[in-house]
Amino acid sequence: MKLRYWIGILGIAAMLAPMLAIAEDPPVPLPRRADRMPQQAVEQLANAPAAEVAIPEATETPVVDPGPAAAAAEAVAVNTTPQPVTLMAKITEDGNSLPDGVTWRVFETRTDASGDLVLAQKSDDATAHLELPPGSYVVHVAYGRAQTTDTLTVAEGENSKSLILDAGAMRLNAAVTGDVAIPINLLRFDIYTSGSTEADRTLVAQNLSPNDIVTLNAGTYHIVSYFGDVNAVVRADLRVEPGQLTDATLYHRAAQISFKLVSEAGGEAIADIDWTVKTADGQTVFSNIGAFPSTVLGEGDYLVFAKRGDQVYNREFQVQPGAAKEIEVLTAVY
Repeated sequence: MKLRYWIGILGIAAMLAPMLAIAEDPPVPLPRRADRMPQQAVEQLANAPAAEVAIPEATETPVVDPGPAAAAAEAVAVNTTPQPVTLMAKITEDGNSLPDGVTWRVFETRTDASGDLVLAQKSDDATAHLELPPGSYVVHVAYGRAQTTDTLTVAEGENSKSLILDAGAMRLNAAVTGDVAIPINLLRFDIYTSGSTEADRTLVAQNLSPNDIVTLNAGTYHIVSYFGDVNAVVRADLRVEPGQLTDATLYHRAAQISFKLVSEAGGEAIADIDWTVKTADGQTVFSNIGAFPSTVLGEGDYLVFAKRGDQVYNREFQVQPGAAKEIEVLTAVY
């Protein structure tokens, strides 16, 4: 496989559009007023008979104590009043805030019955303006297929936080070895996380068309290019750098192949033929019914069978990388 691969600087923000469950200890409740009294005084009041408790004469206007209940109510009111929160996202630390294409989700640190974090707020605004009660939260931001998560502590007053996605982008294309163009309807790409085996990889994006620009977190990805639906497959590992576009072309050693059954060389294709194509080791890779079927096959040796009624005609042929080719099967020879 040959690969043309380059990385260019790009203003990604201008060009493009599993949560971490962070648990924290709950705040310690404020002690009651009785808890703050000296222990000796509490015991004396508890053990003294009611008649012995002296009530001093009022010599001046007493100061009215709002009491524990009022103090607690005031504290709750302060702690549950929603406070303004502003959230912004950047591609890189020194970049500008993203203007669009951003999705925000803010979760509480508590979990629901299924064990998932409880969603507190969601916003599709590039710069999110929310109101949240004071406390601890988990913030998730997604931009295309790039995403990141961080904690957020909301205090009384104005709150703001900027998340750095550390993202870049990837654009993929493919051709046949020798720079033979491939029709875009016959090409598709899958992107996986890096890994030495299939079990180690996670699907990131599927069935991408040529020249689609995909936003991704910086890192190495495993790319799979499919030319047709049979066995023309190319793989490559590509690197995405923060704030840059990875532009790559993968090369297939394959060709488009069409078949026809004729009574003489160059003759008209005979209709209603049952076609089967096998590899040299006998594996069936293609089957179709018709006069002029076509497919894409990887480089190698093949055997084609054309069944017409009770008659079966066959021919060996070889696929080499290059332009589309036509394989004729002659009824007069076999």
